[in-house]
Amino acid sequence: MSFARSSFSPKKILYIISFSFLGALIGLLLHAIVEIWYIGLLIRDFSTYSSGLTWNQWYTIHHVGTVVLEGVGIFAGYLQGKYWWRRIYITKVNS
Repeated sequence: MSFARSSFSPKKILYIISFSFLGALIGLLLHAIVEIWYIGLLIRDFSTYSSGLTWNQWYTIHHVGTVVLEGVGIFAGYLQGKYWWRRIYITKVNS
């Protein structure tokens, strides 16, 4: 079983890691936007927007949301890195 030399190149690894980092940053940005918006609603009228949850429960939701959005962001970045590496450097579309 032989592997193509380019499948383990440092350039490819750095490319995919960079996309994963970008995904993590986008996940953080999305989390911040949603959280700032919804915390504003909770502060304005907690009884209406809290859905019957306490502040401690919302704090737990914050932590779970952070982990989920970061995981999704990193995974999506990884998949996009692999896709664009293949598209740009292997198939060389439109060249």
